[in-house]
Amino acid sequence: MPPVSVLDLSPVVSGSTEAQALRDTIELSRHADRLGYERYWLAEHHGGAMVASSSPELMIGQVAAATTGIRVGSGGVMLPNHSPLRVAEQFKVLSALFEDRIDLGIGRAPGTDQMTAYALRRSREAMTADDLPEQLGELLAFAGSRPWPEGHAFSHVRAAPFEAPLPPIYLLGSSDFSARLAASAGFGFAFAGQINPEMAVDALRIYRDEFQPSDDFPEPYAIVSHAVVCADDDESARRIAAPSRVAFRRLRAGRPTPLPTVADALAEEGPPKAPTPGRAERMIVGSPLTVRDRIDELLTLSGADELMAMTNVHDAADRLRSYELLAEAFSLEPRATEVAA
Repeated sequence: MPPVSVLDLSPVVSGSTEAQALRDTIELSRHADRLGYERYWLAEHHGGAMVASSSPELMIGQVAAATTGIRVGSGGVMLPNHSPLRVAEQFKVLSALFEDRIDLGIGRAPGTDQMTAYALRRSREAMTADDLPEQLGELLAFAGSRPWPEGHAFSHVRAAPFEAPLPPIYLLGSSDFSARLAASAGFGFAFAGQINPEMAVDALRIYRDEFQPSDDFPEPYAIVSHAVVCADDDESARRIAAPSRVAFRRLRAGRPTPLPTVADALAEEGPPKAPTPGRAERMIVGSPLTVRDRIDELLTLSGADELMAMTNVHDAADRLRSYELLAEAFSLEPRATEVAA
């Protein structure tokens, strides 16, 4: 069975708060650790009513401290929003504290609307720059993983703590651009199947075909992330997935909201429908057997080494149960944990 991991956006639900969404993330991380999930990644989003995941570097420290064996990382840090030196320092600190349990996932999208991105970057030039390769080069040089070009102004600047290594880097993306950049740099690659499911197979094939080995990744390593909702039967799964479908449509319409209740979501969209055969889906929904069969097909077609499941539902208990059923479907081995609550 392939490794299975968790992507958490700290979803905000109607009738609750963003602070509670962050507390739910800590609880889910403990649950995922016990269930035997491979890694737990936290996203970066800003200014939206639907998710509370604005500071993955802070949440990584909290999740790593609350767990014992699961790897913890960013899914991802949006590098154009930040100074490469600051990112190098943050993740070297995390690496020093939690040794080999930290991953550094990097993306290039702003993770927000244009005005919020402007507030983050504080420069109109930075809003239009397409210099992710150069930023990645600076990140590696600050961390001591790659030499500076001769005569570079920053050549004597190093990220502290000096002796702590930068965690393994995974480039995140939903296009062939990210696939090619990850391959040429010798990074791991995580494809966002929940954003662009039609492109998953081609992008991951490009990544494998063009991969150049590196110290951290002598072989290509591909993760495919996808929205997944699992329940005891297909009908129940489609029902509890309704809030995520409705919230996504509201987001696309420019009016983001917290995830509505199941009743409100069904009232807005009508009775849940079975997926259209042969059509790429943004969300894999169903019983454990249904979900496993569709994920197995996705992994086989894409050649991905690992699945990263993102589950956004209204009820926290339904979210915990979904990950329990997914762990059972893929025969994950439970992990003994001894972390104080």
